[in-house]
Amino acid sequence: QLQFVESGGGLVQPGGSLRLSCATSGFTLENYNVGWFRQASGKGREGIGCISSDGDSTNYADSVKGRFTISRDNAKNTVYLRMDSLKPEDTAVYYCGATQVIVTSDQASCRMPLFYTGWGQGTQVTVSS
Repeated sequence: QLQFVESGGGLVQPGGSLRLSCATSGFTLENYNVGWFRQASGKGREGIGCISSDGDSTNYADSVKGRFTISRDNAKNTVYLRMDSLKPEDTAVYYCGATQVIVTSDQASCRMPLFYTGWGQGTQVTVSS
């Protein structure tokens, strides 16, 4: 059973940075691509980025491109989301998940929630002064 535990969220001022972690268990992480998602209050789940199993390919939503960076350490069974230049509109609960959908820089399919299962409890990120 795929399991995920997201952590590292908190309250940060606009322009600040955070690094989220996604600890995985119950499966072999190196065999899966991983995506990060967020859900703001009253809105649907938004795919913000994904990374291939070997870390060589990434894809980002336009809303976070150039500000957010996904990385992974398969030996530690952990995937990271580095968030810089945070804005109030980045406020949301952030989730990670695993998928077999191919990750390329120009195709958004790896950011679609329907291709993912086994969500964690998420971690709250609040950007406010």
